[in-house]
Amino acid sequence: MSALLEVEDLTASYGAIRALDGVSFTVPERGFRAILGANGAGKTTLLRTITGLHRAGSGRVLLDGEDITRLPADRVITRGLAHVPEGGGVITELTVEENLRLGALWRTSRRDRATEAEVLELFPPLVERLGRSAGTLSGGERQMLAIGRALMARPRILLLDEPSLGLAPLVTKQIFTLLRDLRERTGLTVVLVEQNAAGALAATDSGVVLNQGRVAAEGDSDELLSDDRTRHAYLGF
Repeated sequence: MSALLEVEDLTASYGAIRALDGVSFTVPERGFRAILGANGAGKTTLLRTITGLHRAGSGRVLLDGEDITRLPADRVITRGLAHVPEGGGVITELTVEENLRLGALWRTSRRDRATEAEVLELFPPLVERLGRSAGTLSGGERQMLAIGRALMARPRILLLDEPSLGLAPLVTKQIFTLLRDLRERTGLTVVLVEQNAAGALAATDSGVVLNQGRVAAEGDSDELLSDDRTRHAYLGF
């Protein structure tokens, strides 16, 4: 299966602090890959660098063979890459429907209504809440809204940063199941940053483990789950 996303020897810094140090991995089309590691491992910086929100020091990011490393974030979106940041980033003062519409702002073809109907089919709990303020939603519903808003851009690849943050274990399991079903139903490629390593590996096909900005391990999710050394040294379970 061909690689849709390729990260090659990527570095990124915050002043004198090297947050990413030669990170390389690929994600195949229709793949579901977890990015794991402790706090400070570089997971969020990796997503921000891939999506143009943080400038790479060196290395390359290729999307379907096109070098997008130096593109600004708004142009990265137009190439088919959507990013759901930590916390989801929904605007609580706006309604659910208004938040969804924001996800389609950059598109030149006006298929908002059709796309919105498709998104709501994926997330039925949002249907009866369309006219409500996003601030009235539960944590799980807000995460659905954040993912739905990203899907309004009709991306080819979806990057999610800690979607389980602050959610109860049962809701977290539902979100992981939802993501797996989304990939199977739509063919979307998904990259999932998570500290809940066990749950993420149970949901994904493969994983990359970061430690202090470097790739410490990678492989099929089942292999990482069964690797005692990797689990104990880097994943905390």
